[in-house]
Amino acid sequence: MTTPTDPDPDPAGGAAPQGDQAPPRRRPGGRTARIRQQVLDAVLAELGDHGYDGLTPDTVAARAGVHRTTVYRRWRDVGGLLADVLDAAGDDDWQPPDTGSLEGDLTALNEEIHSALTARPPIVAALIAASFRSEQAAAAQQRLWDDRYARCEVVVNRAVGRGELPPHSDARRLLIAATAPLYHQLVLLRTPPDPQLPGHAARTVALAAAAGAFVEPPPAADD
Repeated sequence: MTTPTDPDPDPAGGAAPQGDQAPPRRRPGGRTARIRQQVLDAVLAELGDHGYDGLTPDTVAARAGVHRTTVYRRWRDVGGLLADVLDAAGDDDWQPPDTGSLEGDLTALNEEIHSALTARPPIVAALIAASFRSEQAAAAQQRLWDDRYARCEVVVNRAVGRGELPPHSDARRLLIAATAPLYHQLVLLRTPPDPQLPGHAARTVALAAAAGAFVEPPPAADD
């Protein structure tokens, strides 16, 4: 899933993000991009190995092979590092699968989620957990989820166009219902990986959606 800036007047340029403010979405090149990638890779590696409590700017700097002052200037603290990791995840060209059917699309989407949540080290699950410990990470996590669900709305729109779903089906509610069982089972309940779970959750929601479970209610009539 996932461009920091530097307050110094050097080629890295820019100012570090404050609080929950989203960092500017720009794509630096050259040395700036290399340092950023090294640092973000180190954040993920440290998070996967040691969790949130073991994540510090110093350990990230050591693992990335950059000076600690660079990390403190550009990311300030753990919250800034996590927020940039999550924001960087949204700077990609990922699109949801197109299998030709709603159930197939939802199954393929859920299989991607299942793979991410069960990967070792458990980086995605660790990022989700960290978002409950940092306001900056929580805001960045919300931005990432909003971005992903917005991109996935095309799955529902295609299904409506094929006649699989009634018009005015609520894409966001449908997508949340289809993907939520994976997060509930694998993150909250910590159940073992289940290769049948992605398809089962997708099939359940596809059947409910076809029956009109996610159709938006008509606006209330004026008295």
